[in-house]
Amino acid sequence: MDHRAEVREFLMSRRAKLSPEDAGLPAGRNRRVPGLRRTEVATLAGVSVEYYAKLERGAIAGASASVLDAVAGALRLDETERAHLFDLARAADGIPTSGRPRRRATPPPAARIGLQWALDAITEGVAFVRDPRQNLLATNALGRAFYSPVIGDGGRTPNLARFQFLDPAAEDFYPDWDLFAQMCVGVMRAEAGRDPHDKELQDLVGELSTRSETFRRLWGAHDVRTHGSGLKRFHHPVVGDLTLTYEELALTAEPGLVLLIYTAEPGSPSAERLRLLASWQATRAAEATPSA
Repeated sequence: MDHRAEVREFLMSRRAKLSPEDAGLPAGRNRRVPGLRRTEVATLAGVSVEYYAKLERGAIAGASASVLDAVAGALRLDETERAHLFDLARAADGIPTSGRPRRRATPPPAARIGLQWALDAITEGVAFVRDPRQNLLATNALGRAFYSPVIGDGGRTPNLARFQFLDPAAEDFYPDWDLFAQMCVGVMRAEAGRDPHDKELQDLVGELSTRSETFRRLWGAHDVRTHGSGLKRFHHPVVGDLTLTYEELALTAEPGLVLLIYTAEPGSPSAERLRLLASWQATRAAEATPSA
């Protein structure tokens, strides 16, 4: 990826989204560009127009934290966008972002046995480990059943982004497909800013940009987001509609990997359907095990 272009397009896209009214400025007449002008952002940030123009051209290396904070405030960046701006600046300075070393060029090995035991101990929720490239690295039993449309019959490591944008089954699995697509790309955008040297992530972005017009459009919007927690809807081919809450937890022993857990409200129809799914998975596993 062209790092200067990443900085330039991110700042320009944030400026285009912010109206003068949002920034407390008079709209005026004869505005030729959407959103704020460079001069207005510079004024709000308390820097010269020439210096802000330099930043927006991608020359962000050496920018101080106070300047970045001022620009983030002027552009009304949220916490995720602000973190992304700082990540881009650290990368331009050659500093590993967030204290994280450059990641390995090859996929991590299979889940540590202790991590797999921890996943297997979660029996009433979907639990899985995902890497920054959206690879599904390990699951508990219910997770294997839940993500059976993604995992399929084997082959290469299941990838949530490829499923989202390249597999027609995703539109059935995700009732809110458009929202899931935006979330997926936003998370990948943030990861690309944190580690611009991740060649596998760059290759995945290139593949999806070539094969999916929707991905290409969303990637070009430069929106970023974190996952964290929330509510999602799914339609599973075995048990039907599911409404699940999710929590994302960073794995300190494996920098860059996260553990996600999906659970249903106790006593809800979704909780009952998760139990049915667990029973279906247990029956399937028993049928696949040779008898003594």
